[in-house]
Amino acid sequence: MNAGARRRLRLVCRDGAAGAAFASMASSGQLPLWAVGAFFAGLVLALLDRRVLAARAGLTTGFLLFSAVGLGFLVVSGAFDAVVAAGAFAGLVAVQRMLSQLSPAADGQVHLTSLLMIAGGAALSGDIWFAGWLVLFAGLGCFSLGLGVLEQAAPEGAELPLKPLVRQLSLGAALALAGAAVFFIAFPRMSWNLASRRGGASLFGAVSGIADAVRMDGPGTIKRNPRVVARVQLDPDPGTDALDAYWVARTFDTFDGQQWVGSGAPANPPLMQVHLGRYQRPLVHQQIELLPAYGARSLVGLDSPVLLANATLHAPSGSARVSLEEVPGQEVRFTEPGASYTYHAYSPTPQVVRRTQDPPDPSTDLTLPESLDPRVPALARQVAGDARDPAEAARRLQQYLRANYQYTLDLNQAGDPLADFLFERRAGHCEHFATAMAVMLRSLGYPARVAGGFYGGERVGAQYVLRAADAHAWSQVLVPGRGFVSVDATPEDGRGGQPPALFAFLTEQLERLEELWRRSVVDYSMLDQVELARALVSPPRSEGAASPGWVPDAKALAASAAVALGVYALLRRRRAAARAPRPPRAVTEASRFLDAIERRLRSARIRYRDGEQLEELAVRLSAGRHPFGAALNRAARRYLEARFGGRPLDPAERAVLLAALDRAVQ
Repeated sequence: MNAGARRRLRLVCRDGAAGAAFASMASSGQLPLWAVGAFFAGLVLALLDRRVLAARAGLTTGFLLFSAVGLGFLVVSGAFDAVVAAGAFAGLVAVQRMLSQLSPAADGQVHLTSLLMIAGGAALSGDIWFAGWLVLFAGLGCFSLGLGVLEQAAPEGAELPLKPLVRQLSLGAALALAGAAVFFIAFPRMSWNLASRRGGASLFGAVSGIADAVRMDGPGTIKRNPRVVARVQLDPDPGTDALDAYWVARTFDTFDGQQWVGSGAPANPPLMQVHLGRYQRPLVHQQIELLPAYGARSLVGLDSPVLLANATLHAPSGSARVSLEEVPGQEVRFTEPGASYTYHAYSPTPQVVRRTQDPPDPSTDLTLPESLDPRVPALARQVAGDARDPAEAARRLQQYLRANYQYTLDLNQAGDPLADFLFERRAGHCEHFATAMAVMLRSLGYPARVAGGFYGGERVGAQYVLRAADAHAWSQVLVPGRGFVSVDATPEDGRGGQPPALFAFLTEQLERLEELWRRSVVDYSMLDQVELARALVSPPRSEGAASPGWVPDAKALAASAAVALGVYALLRRRRAAARAPRPPRAVTEASRFLDAIERRLRSARIRYRDGEQLEELAVRLSAGRHPFGAALNRAARRYLEARFGGRPLDPAERAVLLAALDRAVQ
């Protein structure tokens, strides 16, 4: 690889590292579009080696000063967040330096702004996407710096083999990354979450199925979306891989024949915690994080939550406590919109009966649309039979619907969707089953409504995740002394998500990787360092062990063995290199003399013929009476004597011979 190719590779690595650093900020979705467009347009020009700003240094510097003043004004006025403004300005500086005249100072400034941008990415996001950009930035940055050092050390115009060069630079980059990882693990630190922002804007937009209405003519395509919308940690932890649980977000009490809507409005002033009825212990404590993909302001909790509190809003400008407002009997909302939220919820265990008073006016939960098909009440009376209890009537209706109707997402439009479901198609998705159950219960005189939220919960690490595909609708019937009780007529195969197998598998692997990243990096703190040191020094002893002696831990032993093998391989390689025979000093000096001669040959534009050696070139030039012939003949003869004849070359004689060649060049 010649000097030009090395320079080109170095610049590509330098600009690629800057691009990865900027992408770590842009992937948070918080940078303005003009900044993203300007940076990546400049990056494309830089990778094409179009230094279009090389002759416009003064103009571009003035533009940067103007941009700094403008961004500062936006920050002071509150229109821009300081971290976002700093990241956008660092991107502009990086573009200006990448497209300017090449120089060591420009290289250093590009690397410095890249470090600032990667720090901005950590503050704005810090998610799994940031992890990928961080690794790419580190690898390309190490390559670029290594090539820069090599350019300064290599002789002018020297050619170096590509494979050994890449191998050595790759080894250096790997060692640098390993050293950074060891520093991260060992150096005392606080949790990354104390400084980073939890939940930036979603890259792909919100996908939650929580809406202001439940429509029966919806396509139900959300059941195929595997995006994660919530993470939940339960105490006590059930320890299962999947939950058989309903997560209620809101309820709907008014049906017009086509859709369900809520009829209430916030009745109380905003509070920091909301109590939803009397209860008795034990309770299930839920630490819930609603992700940017959720996209709604309704709180979610295990059916039926009795206390919601400690809500925190996460927005591009930072995190803050947020108050809650209750729509009695329907939902609890966050009072302010945000990219994501975290809060705590408490719900009774399935064995505990939640005790609450009946709603003071249940008439709303008995209203039926005027256009209701008369066959619907007749079918309800036929199925319920002699049941006089709402719970028993709901059980019979549930069994009938599950046994005689199919679940499907392939639907067409109908004038009366409920009648079409019950008497024509006899197939539908969860909204159809929930509507049929609630309407038939109301026709029997029992207050009922439709609830919307999620069903299930898949374990990932120490948490359970809820996906967009877990969005679900079911019914609730008012049971005296117990309040509204959930009943679900949807067949079991239609409650959970139904994403394509390959898409679901890839999404699951990404989530597991993200969980590992969050646990091992983002949430890694001094407490984790203490636990790691304790595990390495004295791993926990298994129950029933005879003595408190040291019990080897398999993971610790594997890690120690890997480190020991790496150190051994490195020492062995260094020892082998030390034992390798070194050329005598005279041979080394002769090789340097040959390099100096060949540099002057290139300066004089004298080329070797195929297979021609230095002495043959000297004879050919002398025979042709070339001005370079006599001086080159003397230099070639002394090189051969110094290299193979045992006559060392004196520095003074070397200088005289090279001076003669320089005069010939002139």
